[in-house]
Amino acid sequence: MNNESRGILLGFIGIAIFSLTLPATRFITPYFDPIFIGLGRASVAAIFAAIILFFFKPPLPNKQQLKYLIVTASGVVIGFPVLTSWAMKTVHASHAGVVIAIIPLLTAIIATLISKERPSKCFWLISFIGTTIVVSYTLLQGNLRFQTGDLLLLAGSLLGALGYAVGGKVSQQLGGWQVICWVLLISFPFIIVPTLLNQPEDYTTIPTEVWLSFTYLALMSQLFGFFLWYKGLAIGGIARVSQVQLSQPFLTIIASIILLNEHFNSTTFLFAIGIVLVIAISRKMPITIREKTA
Repeated sequence: MNNESRGILLGFIGIAIFSLTLPATRFITPYFDPIFIGLGRASVAAIFAAIILFFFKPPLPNKQQLKYLIVTASGVVIGFPVLTSWAMKTVHASHAGVVIAIIPLLTAIIATLISKERPSKCFWLISFIGTTIVVSYTLLQGNLRFQTGDLLLLAGSLLGALGYAVGGKVSQQLGGWQVICWVLLISFPFIIVPTLLNQPEDYTTIPTEVWLSFTYLALMSQLFGFFLWYKGLAIGGIARVSQVQLSQPFLTIIASIILLNEHFNSTTFLFAIGIVLVIAISRKMPITIREKTA
């Protein structure tokens, strides 16, 4: 198996882990403040990240890598988790799963700006078709207008894509697990205070299954899922592997139906199928790597 195929496989497993993020977030929103969900899960993950870094003792990031890590943190630790947590108060998880499918296109665009990857025109065409499907679905479900939750999801998607692309780039130097661990550790001093200020008044009234869902968000969605995702981006190419995330809506819809008993919507299912087909086609589109010039 070549690096591209390995990257796509690791990326898909990471996305499968991420696909439960929105249903889990939707499930716990009645019990927690969105700030506590978005930053609290990262605070818990940061504690485990610190333990991992202490155990393996990797070299400290250099100044340039530190800049990349800070940008990554703004997207995957603060921006995306907080904004999607707010959005889950007004939209269904299955709906949100399709809206955030715009992330792969945004990630590919950012990748071309910060890396040597140069996707072909056909690749961009297929990516824009995927984005058109997402926008069409959003407008259709929102009675031909964007809902407040959609705007939050789109803003979160932009920040998430930034974190994915920049994190994928620095993963080529540090490795996927180091990137997310350093990102969480760097973020901890800035997120622990708002987490504590927005924590629930009485922890004992929170059902066990809610805490289990919160734990999944902290350890799987915010930590271990990124081990595989960033590794996949690093070895398979950011633009190429990012398109795997188009499969997340389909996986999220299935999870929402099973775990949250959300109503099966044939329109959502058909749009998700269309997005998955885009992935299969984009897999065949060429991407070149720009070589350094003298």
